[in-house]
Parts: sequence; structure tokens; C-alpha cells
Amino acid sequence: MTAARNIVVVRVAGDDPLAFDVTIRDGKSESRHRVTMAQAVFENLTGGTHAPEECIEAAFRFLLDREPKESILGRFDVTIIARYFPEFERELATYLRADG
Repeated sequence: MTAARNIVVVRVAGDDPLAFDVTIRDGKSESRHRVTMAQAVFENLTGGTHAPEECIEAAFRFLLDREPKESILGRFDVTIIARYFPEFERELATYLRADG
């Protein structure tokens, strides 16, 4: 059974690319990440139907279903996720619809 996770996404800078600080807490520890996402990528991933912060949170829920928070890179662009997990763009919509 997985510990409850708390994902906090804070937009920190930029219009293009967008930049976010993400903190993941699981009760016993936390990890911090800086993530960037180009405006065009955001539009492609969500069709503009979700806030950028929701997109990043969904991306982290996707990642956490596949690896521990400690394995997630400290700094990365959201496009790199598909290099490690080719199903990312296809499955992201499911994570966007889910309520975390």
C-alpha cells in the first residue's frame, strides 16, 4: 500500500516557458523539483482545458505511479517525461480527469 502523497505545484516564473516549483510530501519525507513547460506544449497536452498547474500535478501523479519521488529528476522540462515513458502524452488525459 502506498503512503498518501501531497503534491504542491507553485508557478514561479515566466510565460514561455512556464516554470514551476513542485514539492512532493509522502508523510515521512519530501522531494523538490523545478519543472519547465513551453506554452505550446501546455496547449498540446491539455487543449487549454486545464490550468498549467493542473497539468504539472497530473504529470507528477503519472510519474509517481511509475517510480518513487526520489527517482524523479530535480530539474527538467515536462517534454522529457515521454522519453522515459512513451505512453505519457496518451495517458495524461486520464490523470487530468482524475481528482488526484
